[in-house]
Amino acid sequence: MTPLFPGGTAVSDLRVYDWACPDGGHGGTPHLHTVSTEAYVVTEGRGEVHTLSAAGFARDRLEPGSVLWFSPGTVHRLVNEEGLRLVVVMQNAGLPEAGDAVLTFPEEVLRDREAYLAAATLPAGGTEAERAAAARARRDLAITGFGRLLDDVGRRGEAALADLHRLAADLVRPRVEAWTALWNETVAAETERTRAQLAALAGGDPAHLGQATVVRTTPRPGPRAFGMCGRLRTWTPVPD
Repeated sequence: MTPLFPGGTAVSDLRVYDWACPDGGHGGTPHLHTVSTEAYVVTEGRGEVHTLSAAGFARDRLEPGSVLWFSPGTVHRLVNEEGLRLVVVMQNAGLPEAGDAVLTFPEEVLRDREAYLAAATLPAGGTEAERAAAARARRDLAITGFGRLLDDVGRRGEAALADLHRLAADLVRPRVEAWTALWNETVAAETERTRAQLAALAGGDPAHLGQATVVRTTPRPGPRAFGMCGRLRTWTPVPD
């Protein structure tokens, strides 16, 4: 069995969109994660990440060597100033891919699950150009909602962000049972594996060390995926 990436995390290589945004600048889609912490390790270029949390609105500079992370509920948006590229480390591998992220669409879209899914889901088929157009339209709608959210936070403070969090929780609630099963099979299982190894070592049993393995990763075939913030490259673990 191929082991999971350490800690049950996921890693991807992200080239942030250089598409012009409706409100100026260039970059990705504002969104939040409902259960997963996300980290950025910047490898190339320059830009910023804009965040909105209980601490308020913030702008953090990004350049090669920058490392930062944010916990669930933090609204974040990447701004690409010059060739911004980074390694993304996601907690709870599998859950973000299963819909852990909620985009900051306007409130009327967030309140309608069918409308939200229609706006958030990219076409499975189609040409690269068609998928790019859909990703860009999704991004632009989320930027419109993000602008309204910032205005609302300016008027009502934390109550506006709390309303967004309630809407996000309502959107993902139907998926939580499946997420829990996935988490138990992956991340929780990895935690229990470490617990068992600690117990074995405490008892003087080194048997698990004899099961050591090396895993080599190769890029998934095909073009980079259209992610929320840019073009994504992920890897497929294979036994060495």
